[in-house]
Amino acid sequence: MMKKLRISLINIHGLLKGSGLEIGRDADNGGQTKYIYELAEFLSQHEDVEHVHLFTRLIDDPALSPEYAVPVEIINDKLDIRRIPFLGKKYKAKEQLWEGLDLFVNGTMQHIKQHNIFPDWIHSHYADAGYAAAELSAVLNIPFAHTGHSLGFYKKKKLIESGETEEELEKKFKFKTRISAEERTLELAEFIVTSTEQEIETYKAYKNFELGKYHAISPGIDTRKFVPYYYQENDSEKNMEEIQRKYWVQESISKFLTNPHKPIILALSRPDRHKNLNTLIDVYGKDKELQSIANLVIFAGIRKDIAKMPESEKNVLTDLLLLMDKYDLYGKMAIPKKHDVENEVSIIYRYAAEKRGVFVNLALHENFGLTVIESASSGLPVVVTKNGGPSEIIPVCQNGELVNPQEESQIKKALRNILTDENQWKYYSNNGAINIQKYYSWVSHVNQYVDLINENLSVSSTGIKKQHYPNINISRLKRKIDHLLVSDIDGTLIEPKLANPGLKELKAHLTNRTEKMAFAMASGRNLDLVKKVIDEEEFPLPDFIICSVGTEIYYTNGKDYILDKGWAKFLAGRWKREDIVNRLKAIKWIKIQEEEAQNPFKISYYYDKEHYNHDELITALETGWYKVNIIPSHGQFLDFIPKRASKGNAIKFLCRKWSIPLSNVIAAGDSGNDVDMFRGPIKGIIVGNRSAELADYETTKSIYVAKASASEGILEGLKYYKVIK
Repeated sequence: MMKKLRISLINIHGLLKGSGLEIGRDADNGGQTKYIYELAEFLSQHEDVEHVHLFTRLIDDPALSPEYAVPVEIINDKLDIRRIPFLGKKYKAKEQLWEGLDLFVNGTMQHIKQHNIFPDWIHSHYADAGYAAAELSAVLNIPFAHTGHSLGFYKKKKLIESGETEEELEKKFKFKTRISAEERTLELAEFIVTSTEQEIETYKAYKNFELGKYHAISPGIDTRKFVPYYYQENDSEKNMEEIQRKYWVQESISKFLTNPHKPIILALSRPDRHKNLNTLIDVYGKDKELQSIANLVIFAGIRKDIAKMPESEKNVLTDLLLLMDKYDLYGKMAIPKKHDVENEVSIIYRYAAEKRGVFVNLALHENFGLTVIESASSGLPVVVTKNGGPSEIIPVCQNGELVNPQEESQIKKALRNILTDENQWKYYSNNGAINIQKYYSWVSHVNQYVDLINENLSVSSTGIKKQHYPNINISRLKRKIDHLLVSDIDGTLIEPKLANPGLKELKAHLTNRTEKMAFAMASGRNLDLVKKVIDEEEFPLPDFIICSVGTEIYYTNGKDYILDKGWAKFLAGRWKREDIVNRLKAIKWIKIQEEEAQNPFKISYYYDKEHYNHDELITALETGWYKVNIIPSHGQFLDFIPKRASKGNAIKFLCRKWSIPLSNVIAAGDSGNDVDMFRGPIKGIIVGNRSAELADYETTKSIYVAKASASEGILEGLKYYKVIK
């Protein structure tokens, strides 16, 4: 029997909660939010699924509902929303979140380990989540699928065509970062989910198109909610609620209209230029006969005060109201300010269907066309753009007419055809109600999707694109760790001058270590030099490597070494590398080391021991000195690294991320740049061949000063702490 699936869905931006989704609030809260929430809900009801975790950003903003600040929200016994804090508490637009995604990955890893909810499968939504999923997938060795929802390439192209410059766009939308994340996702995801076959074509603009695998699975709708207009609830309480809601919907529309009993031409979308609502008003405004047949009703997002809205939405809404005025449509056109997306949209469709109306979507391009199937399921015929997904829906469902969204005469003809021919109206209405249940329900979507996951996972033991993925021993990272030994290399693990006493015995202990013990190397060396020692000395592979004086952390797996980008992001704050290099040019007794000794967070020099003067360095750095750690070691090397970077801070960071108590850590070292590892609850071993900087240390409760040197001294310390007998 196949193991039940634990699935993690990732949707970083937007507003997700268990009740009352705020769809239409802004550009980040459109159909994607609703799609993901419903996907999660219906996935959790599938018999092959053990649990669904929906990961998003934690937002604690007084301007928003306090629900977005709840770290774990239980939706049902198999579904929860888990909110990870990063980049502050305030709500931010998706474009502002790119710089913090490594912190999101970090927080998610920490959360997964802490709660022991390692997924079998990850699914990312939109480019930012694609970036995060690729990172999580690499370290956790878990496969992922991806849904794009929209693509950076086309958004950028459209904005450049409208006259904006590359520089302006880069500043605002971070297209370089977004498009490279999309490219990497195509390369690493097991497959990409699209809504239609046509949508697969849109990925051809990407270099990595050929590396991707694609599956078109139509989005579903909740057919319990979007029911035909003639459907009656058996439950009298629910029926009562329905009647009340319908009354308020009717009120919000009819207060605009002189004759509210006429059929209605309905449009419902975000106030987005791309949705082309102005063309609909032009068609209606120019045709007196159409005005006598029907009223026009447009729900364009949710607004309180147009003047305070984002520029693009403000412009669209202002244009709609000016067009209403231009054609003098007062009494014939309604443009309500708000609606309850969660509970009222289905009622709006049914209300329009009862009035023998028609639903219109004239978007210049519609990826799928969720509103087209929602209205059809309610028994409301449609007039819809032929560009994109609807051209695959209408032939299957036979529920309305396709038009060119820029051809006014075509739109007018289709509207009149449906509104004035009762048989035609009934034909489209009945087809929609029946065929949507058959082809576009969430149940059929989820069944197809779970089959694809199971098929993918059974292809190989990991189900993962083998050629791309480092195969980290994830069970080592998942396990509960009683002891983590972190050892410096030069002078501690190995000391060639002393013929390496105890090295053979220590290597045997580390090779045969139990699951309860982890091993890390911490060194001033860069990664290549650490790897060289591991190969030459035939060391057992460590779980972690902290190198370049604590400025880099890597996870190991034999051939691949994965950089922890969250640590790099953490170090970047307040670090001005170029400025430091320029200031240090004034110091005569230091000489910059070779290129391979440098990295973005480490500037390395040789120094003349006789002339070393700490105060002179501080004077040269001026006020910036307190943001920099100055580390002299072995009487000849001098490193400048961010204040946050050190072996000790790197250990703390690792322990927090992988839920290892600091009191379970034993650190071994021999020189000044190791001292920082022995702080707080961490236990220390100082080996007998210690350098002059450590000469005054004596054994205390938390630091053991060994008599023996190098590896032999480490063994002595491990016996002292009763880790080995």
